[in-house]
Amino acid sequence: MEKIIFYLLAFFTGTVFGSFFTLAVYRIPLHQDITHKRSYCPNCKHKLSFWDMIPIFSYLFLGGKCRYCKQKIRSRYLWLEVATGCIFLLFAMSLNISWQPLQTYKLIYLLFAICYLSGIIIIAGIEKERHTIQKSVLLYEIGVVTLYMVYLYTVEKANIYRYAIYLFFLILLIILENTYLKKKLQSSYPLEILELSIIMAIFTGEILYISSVILTLLTIAIKQLGTNCFQKTKITYYKNIPFGFYLVCSNILLLILVNGIACRW
Repeated sequence: MEKIIFYLLAFFTGTVFGSFFTLAVYRIPLHQDITHKRSYCPNCKHKLSFWDMIPIFSYLFLGGKCRYCKQKIRSRYLWLEVATGCIFLLFAMSLNISWQPLQTYKLIYLLFAICYLSGIIIIAGIEKERHTIQKSVLLYEIGVVTLYMVYLYTVEKANIYRYAIYLFFLILLIILENTYLKKKLQSSYPLEILELSIIMAIFTGEILYISSVILTLLTIAIKQLGTNCFQKTKITYYKNIPFGFYLVCSNILLLILVNGIACRW
């Protein structure tokens, strides 16, 4: 019974985070405040009440429309809330947390994982919409993995030297990107993907990251093959493929599977 309550709480918490992610995905590229400014309708700009912002239920009860201007609300808001709730639920289930005895190390890892997942989900949402990796969210993720490394070194007494090298290279890459390489590169997207990759390698490990890349490439290949089969023309614009979005989805899926296997051995 305790686990059921915990899992329901995990799903509900995920939907609340998902509601915040929809706001962040919309506002961060516009350089708007995401913490202090109240939510509002993008169409009529009317500030939303508490009843307008209940995850999933508000969208369903309002029929997918704004209460004030009756403008249709994009369904991606609903799906992101549902998807985030499912991700949080599956991640909590994969850890198989037991309250008796209390497994403190799993709870701490869960908190770090929530911070990590929050960043990459927002990155994926923005990348899907605008085909760019938001630098401010990358910097947030660097802060998360840095704190995680400090925890591993001071509390878990783990060997983090190879991760420290990754972090040093990541920071150096960002500095070069914003100074020397800024005027030489036509697009910073490949570097942004590389920076996201290093963050993933630090938090999830090299093997899981490489597996994420393989799964991403397979997913994109299958999707493009299926798309070409139903198109009259065989022209495909690979530059428009949201590689970061697929990479994040693959990384989350494999992280849940690996945790589930490891916690049951």
